[in-house]
Amino acid sequence: MELATETEIYAPSIDEMGNYVDKIPHVRNGIRCPCGSRKDKVYDSYTIFSAHIKTKCHQKWLKDINTNKANYYVENAELKTTLQNQRMIIAKMEKDLQNKSMTIDYLTNQIIKQKPPTCVNNLLDFDN
Repeated sequence: MELATETEIYAPSIDEMGNYVDKIPHVRNGIRCPCGSRKDKVYDSYTIFSAHIKTKCHQKWLKDINTNKANYYVENAELKTTLQNQRMIIAKMEKDLQNKSMTIDYLTNQIIKQKPPTCVNNLLDFDN
């Protein structure tokens, strides 16, 4: 059985002026670009990815993220808050689930410990 490897998602680097710039990382298991020019395309080599970053679509994407840096910062802050809230909700739900599971186990044990009834009627014997 072979171990499956995940492709990396490309993220541009930031230069000394705070702008996003293309810097091609070492391509090991393939790389995906979030620019949207070719959805789910995996670039398998440095050369192929190097050609991709020169396309008009990729260049437009890079320009757009540089133009909207402030919006990305705000969105990132909102996503961090959402993530924190969701983690708290999940933790609470896991605690509730654990409590309910313990209650079910306790009640199941109580039912098992009870003596069976001494008199059992066959409900089919009753007339309407």
